[in-house]
Amino acid sequence: MKKHALLVGINDYRNVNDLQGCINDVTNVRNILKTFFGFSNKDIRVLTDERATKRNILTRLERMVKKSKKGDQLIFHFSGHGSQIRDRDNDELKDHMDELICPYNMNWDDGFITDDMLRAILDQLPKGVKMEIILDSCYSGTGSRDIGGESAFGSGPRLLFKNRFLRPPIDIECRYQGDENDMEATRTFSSDKAITLNHVLWAGCKDNQTSADAYIDGRYNGAFTYYFCKHIRESRGDISRAELHSRITNSLDHNEYNQLPQLECSDNLKNERIFT
Repeated sequence: MKKHALLVGINDYRNVNDLQGCINDVTNVRNILKTFFGFSNKDIRVLTDERATKRNILTRLERMVKKSKKGDQLIFHFSGHGSQIRDRDNDELKDHMDELICPYNMNWDDGFITDDMLRAILDQLPKGVKMEIILDSCYSGTGSRDIGGESAFGSGPRLLFKNRFLRPPIDIECRYQGDENDMEATRTFSSDKAITLNHVLWAGCKDNQTSADAYIDGRYNGAFTYYFCKHIRESRGDISRAELHSRITNSLDHNEYNQLPQLECSDNLKNERIFT
């Protein structure tokens, strides 16, 4: 059995507003993989900032999937902007939304990675390969489009945060503005049966919320990734996915982050130790 991980974090975007905690997320996840789960340097590929282009992310992910064999363990972690757009197929509007993760060279023509693109790669997973996906970004619908870019919250010292949601420009929003009630239910990464039944998906928030890029313990982090790693570290990696999800949820709530982390997988995987 071999272990492989692809960790992506983007603070410095080419065309859109920057974030501050995504590189720290990558180094945090890398540390727990090496410390508690037997990963070595050669098992982990990292893409950050200008190297985390759409082409590089998709190429590295597809290469990792295609080289895997039965019994292998794969991890894909992404920290950066997320968004949603009305899906278009041959210029004909459909009645659902595409979920996006935003690479370094994000643009609103074709410079994004949709759930369909990820699904096409994941469909190539050989039988018996375990895949764990961790997404610390926003997949927010109409309820979040009026949220500002930076706010402060918390009952203790004021903690600045940015939302990891990239609002589409007005011409993109006009494709569906006013039609929200007529659309089918939003399709998200977590609603993909190919992922949820056979593999593990972690998301930093629900599809109508935003994930915080937050100042915690003297530096910026993704709030979800920070507590994800914190509780793994405190348990020294000996914790089930269900228990980890419960502890992350409690920590985010206790610290007044308005996001509910999501764990999508089969019940037996929920009860297994994380990253096994």
